[in-house]
Amino acid sequence: MRKRWEAFDGPVVTYGLIGLCCLIFLISPASGFNTGYGTGDDLLAAQSAYFERWGVVPTELMSGTGPALLTPLTALFVHAGWVHLLGNMLFLYVFGAMAEERMGRLHFAVFYLVGGYAALFAYALTHPSSDQSLVGASGAISAVLGAFLSLFPKARVTSIFPFLLFLPLRFPAWIVLVFWFALQWLAARQQHGTGPGVAYTAHLAGFSLGFLYATARYWHATRVRTPATATEGERKP
Repeated sequence: MRKRWEAFDGPVVTYGLIGLCCLIFLISPASGFNTGYGTGDDLLAAQSAYFERWGVVPTELMSGTGPALLTPLTALFVHAGWVHLLGNMLFLYVFGAMAEERMGRLHFAVFYLVGGYAALFAYALTHPSSDQSLVGASGAISAVLGAFLSLFPKARVTSIFPFLLFLPLRFPAWIVLVFWFALQWLAARQQHGTGPGVAYTAHLAGFSLGFLYATARYWHATRVRTPATATEGERKP
């Protein structure tokens, strides 16, 4: 079984996660493609029920009931809309492949799930009175970003910034990811209310845990230097 698993080239887990998230989204009421959920108010009701069933509801998670304890895992594969899905999958595509190659497939898969669970649980801990559902893979992907920063700080990635007229520019990963983390921190400080909105707390928790884990796990090993040829982390998203 292991030989068959290793027979496939490329970042199998990363691509598999992207494919699974896209498939689940397409067949869910969130995509609007499945006519079985109806239209108008019926579709909105189906979407609301879908998010509440498979997403994280902090008040329920903090209650410690069996089904609620599984929602941080199911929520990782549920997305609220096209922008939500594509944004998350773009980050996973750009940063996941190199992290998977460094960690190994099985290790990366476990890291992704545990990091995502921990990030969403951290959000629930900081918003225990919220009764609104939280969905999306961003907590797990934030953990991947944190690990990437620890493992490949000098890798160059292509990024697009609105305030730079959306020009695709290449920067070292440490600049891009530290800037991203700072934006999440500032946004989290300004966020008000009990509703999840954008789960900045989950992003910060996932990123921090991913960075600390990768640093503790690989600090004694020789860092992988960024190769001269293009790698997954250097491809344009």
